[in-house]
Amino acid sequence: MTDVYDKEKRSAVMARVRSKDTSPERAVRHILTQLGARYRLHRKDLPGNPDIVMPGRRLVVFVHGCFWHGHDCQRGARIPQANRDYWLAKVARNRARDEKAAQALAVGGWAVETVWECELKEKDRLTQRLAIRLEASKAPRS
Repeated sequence: MTDVYDKEKRSAVMARVRSKDTSPERAVRHILTQLGARYRLHRKDLPGNPDIVMPGRRLVVFVHGCFWHGHDCQRGARIPQANRDYWLAKVARNRARDEKAAQALAVGGWAVETVWECELKEKDRLTQRLAIRLEASKAPRS
């Protein structure tokens, strides 16, 4: 099956795919701010360059797009018909990289939370989950 776009148009579409400050990431940051959490963004000195970092809580949050990171939901399970082998390998590499980063963070004493794009459909449920996670990782007072 051929692509519906010509090569130049496909290149322009793919160039617009963002890795930072995506709408799902901004939505998660909004929830965390409402919960009173303080955080830093995109710490390059940590494995996997986490989207959201709460150093005092030793907690990192990754916000993953379901398609790009191979989630088991309907959107993540979709495989493009064009260039199928490339996309299967690409998503597999992304998943392996994500797992390696999560393991390295855990070894370094960080708690890792992953929020999937599809979870934003049920914001109340996600807010409750994040509130529980924040409570569990509360920074000790000195």
